[in-house]
Amino acid sequence: MSRADAAVVGTGPNGLSAAVTLARAGLTVDLFESADTVGGGLRSEPLFDSDIDHDICSAVHPMAPASRFFREFDLSAHGVELIRPEIPYAHPLEAGRAGLVHRNLDATAERLGADGARWRRLMAPLVDHSRGVVDLMLSGQRSLPPDLPAALSLAGRVLRHSTRLTGGSALRTEEARALLTGVAAHAVGKLPSPSAAAVAMLLGHLAHSSGWCVPRGGSARIAEALTADLLARGCSFHTGHEVRGLAELAGYRVVFLDIGARSLLTVAGDALPRGYARSLARFRYGPGAAKADFLVSGPIPWSHPEVGRAGTVHIGGDQAAMFRQETLTQRGVATDEPFVLVVDPAVTDPGRARPGKRPVWAYAHVPNGDTRDPVDLVQRRIERYAPGFTDTIVAARGVSAAGYEKYNPNYVGGDIGSGAMNLYQAVARPAPRLDPYRTPLPGVYLCSAATPPGPGVHGMCGYLAARSALRREYGIRAAPDLSPSPTENTPYERETR
Repeated sequence: MSRADAAVVGTGPNGLSAAVTLARAGLTVDLFESADTVGGGLRSEPLFDSDIDHDICSAVHPMAPASRFFREFDLSAHGVELIRPEIPYAHPLEAGRAGLVHRNLDATAERLGADGARWRRLMAPLVDHSRGVVDLMLSGQRSLPPDLPAALSLAGRVLRHSTRLTGGSALRTEEARALLTGVAAHAVGKLPSPSAAAVAMLLGHLAHSSGWCVPRGGSARIAEALTADLLARGCSFHTGHEVRGLAELAGYRVVFLDIGARSLLTVAGDALPRGYARSLARFRYGPGAAKADFLVSGPIPWSHPEVGRAGTVHIGGDQAAMFRQETLTQRGVATDEPFVLVVDPAVTDPGRARPGKRPVWAYAHVPNGDTRDPVDLVQRRIERYAPGFTDTIVAARGVSAAGYEKYNPNYVGGDIGSGAMNLYQAVARPAPRLDPYRTPLPGVYLCSAATPPGPGVHGMCGYLAARSALRREYGIRAAPDLSPSPTENTPYERETR
C-alpha cells in the first residue's frame, strides 16, 4: 500500500522523534495524525484573539534541552530559541511570602536563608552529574546506567526525600519545603512518594542546569522544527487521518504507535495475545489535568513582586496542604483548592504579549475524569496570591479533565501523563516486558508516553522505540546521527534576567 518503510501513527513529540530517528537511519516514513495539525502536546494556536497564541497543552520544557534526543538533534540549530528565565519557578505563600528558585544555585541558596546550605547539598551533586542523572531518568530502565556515581547520588536523594523530609538533613523553612514539594507535585499523584521524589530531583536540579525553557513563540515551534526536518528527508504527513485499525497499515514493514495503552487495545483489536491485552487493560491512570486559558490585560499582580519574574508558578499552599491535596486528588476526591501550575509566557518571552493583552496558561490537578469547568477554580486560586487578577481577565476558556480525553484519547480521564507514574509503572509501562516498545505483533512498536521513560517533552520514548526497531528489524545497531548538517541554521540561545 505504500513505498515508505515505516508508518508512525500520532505526531506528538514521541511520534515525531521516532520518525526523525528512523529517517536519519535512512528509512522513509509516513506519518498519520487524526487532527488537522501535527504536534500533539506541542500545539499552539490563537483562542480569543488572532494576535495571541496560547499553548494548548505543554508550555514550559525542562527536559527538552536536557534529553539525549534533543541534545543530539539540537533544537537551537533548527531555529528554535529556548529562553531560560532567571527564576525558573516560584511558590507563593500566605502573607505575601514566596519561595523562589533562581537558575543560579548559589543565588537560590542565599535567598533560602537557614535552608540555603541544605538546598545546595541536595542539588549540587545532581547538577554536577546532570547529564548522567538525566540519561538515567530518561532511559528505558533496562540497563546499568553509564554514570554510576550520578545514579547512586540520585538514588540516595530519592530515598531520603520520599518521606516527609524529617530528620537532620530535612529542609526546615516553609519556603524551601514548598519549593521542593511543588516540583514533586509534577508527578501528579500521592504525596509524598518515591516516584514524586524522583521527579523532584530530576526537575529540581534541571532548574539549576539546563533550565526550565520556554520556546520563543510557543511550544509549536518545537513540533515545526521536527516536522521540517522530516519533510526535508522525504517523509510524508497525512493529517486529518484517523487510523482505526492496524489492517489499514498492512503495507508497512514497521509501524509505530504514539498512542496510549487503551487506544492500542482498540486499534489492535483481537490480534493481541490475551496476556498482553490483559496487562494493557490493567494499566492504571493517574489524576487528571483541567486546563484554564486566560487572555488578560496585563501581568499577573502577584502579592510578592518577584513571583512575577518566574517562568512557572506553583500554587498549592504549604507542604502539608500539598500532601493533603494531592493525596485526595489521587483518591478521586474533588476539592475547591487544587494544586495549580501557572505560566505567563510573556514573562519569559515578551513577544507573546501585545499592548493590553497577553496569554496566561494554567493547569489544575483534579480527580481522573473530573467534569468541572476549571476556570473558576483556577481563577480563585490565582486571585488568592495575586489580588486583582480577576480584574485583568479579558476572556477565559476551560477544558475539564474529561474534556481533555476528548481532545486527545491518550489522556484517559485527563491523565496527561498517559498512565500513573508510580514506581512499578515507571518501569513496567504499559506491560512487564524486556523490550517495552516492541508489542507481540510482528513489526508493531509502541512509542508513546505509555512506555519508559514516561511523560514529558523529551522525545525519548520515540527515540528508544525507533532504536529498538532498527536493531531488531534492520540490524542497525549504531545510533543514527541526529546532529544538524553544517548548512542548517546557526545555534542560538538566550537567557532572560
